[in-house]
Amino acid sequence: MRLTNRSLVVAMCLGQLGNLLPHVAVPAVMPQHLMPLWSLNGTQAGLMASAFAFGYMLAVPVLTTLTDRIDARLILLVGSAATALATLAFGLFADGLWSATAIWGLAGIGFAGAYMPGLKALTDRLPPGDASRSITLYTSSFSFGVGLSFLVAQLAAQWLGWRAAFLITGLGPLIMVVACLAMPPVTPLPTQRRLLDFGPVIRNRPAMGYVLGYGAHCFELYGIRTWIVAFWTFVVAQQAGSVWLGPVAVSVIFSLLAMPASILGNEAAMRFGRHRTLTLLMLASAAVAVAIGFSVTAPPLLILTLLLLYAFTVPADSGALTSGMAMSATPSHKGATMAMHTTVGFGLSALGAWAAGITLDLAGGPSSASGWLAVFALLSSSILLGPLALWWARRGDQTGV
Repeated sequence: MRLTNRSLVVAMCLGQLGNLLPHVAVPAVMPQHLMPLWSLNGTQAGLMASAFAFGYMLAVPVLTTLTDRIDARLILLVGSAATALATLAFGLFADGLWSATAIWGLAGIGFAGAYMPGLKALTDRLPPGDASRSITLYTSSFSFGVGLSFLVAQLAAQWLGWRAAFLITGLGPLIMVVACLAMPPVTPLPTQRRLLDFGPVIRNRPAMGYVLGYGAHCFELYGIRTWIVAFWTFVVAQQAGSVWLGPVAVSVIFSLLAMPASILGNEAAMRFGRHRTLTLLMLASAAVAVAIGFSVTAPPLLILTLLLLYAFTVPADSGALTSGMAMSATPSHKGATMAMHTTVGFGLSALGAWAAGITLDLAGGPSSASGWLAVFALLSSSILLGPLALWWARRGDQTGV
């Protein structure tokens, strides 16, 4: 059976959920298991967690740009298998900071062949006219997959030990392998440019505005995503006996809200204008982050309310940014544009996760209110760079997307 149109979108979303099952396994088990076991501080833990995004950033320019030359399905197939193998290797062989960091970086390299090549494989097989919603479904399923990753990894670690969390989640990418085998083949449009020639992409100011805005979004997103379990562990410790939701529930809910947030954000962008909507969402996210930072010792219900609001504002711009990039890309350079988009995004994701850990240590550590205030101040300031990027792009945008 060959997948087409709606069945293709469904299969790709399900395959992405499988690829994402290992995605936050390290942040999920880090505070309760890996940090005390290996005596890691915030800086070291942030480095270990960010290795996934660093590995992704290094590999994705080549792997995604290759999709302009060969069928993206083949890269997606190999990348998904590599992610599975590296995750299983973490559960079997990681025994300290450096081995864990190296293996987790390899998992990120595998995912570099899975996420954006998956998007390219999807868009190459879709008829024109329905791309924006299909892209948003694919990108928003990312957040659902992260929520599932938090849930499965934390429960597996609690019941079976932290190594089981990686052995179980490492099986998820095999779903995408099956989806790849059912896709019809596609031959990319011929191109004469060099493999890593990003000059035409950089000169495409409308697309680069979305790329840079996505970088600001990713810094904020991975800063909170990497440290949300540790943050809520701090809240539980500070409010002993009065917190009715634990870190597992909060991290999963936070991630699951991202899917409807991303879809609604893209719908609003299509109705009210992409740049205007994205700017308002980013400003709102910065304001909520500041409010959380100044409320870390407030009653838990207030913190939870603000955190759930943040769970909406942080990812609400994701689908609109990625759809805007894809629609602004020159067709013959779409793979290269996606490579630039995801390289900038995951490079700043790695910096966001690590910078949050460094900031936490410098401001007092994971058990201090001042440390968490500093983290949320960092995240707030980072997302404010997004509206600046969109303003710069608007000056050269003649497309209106």
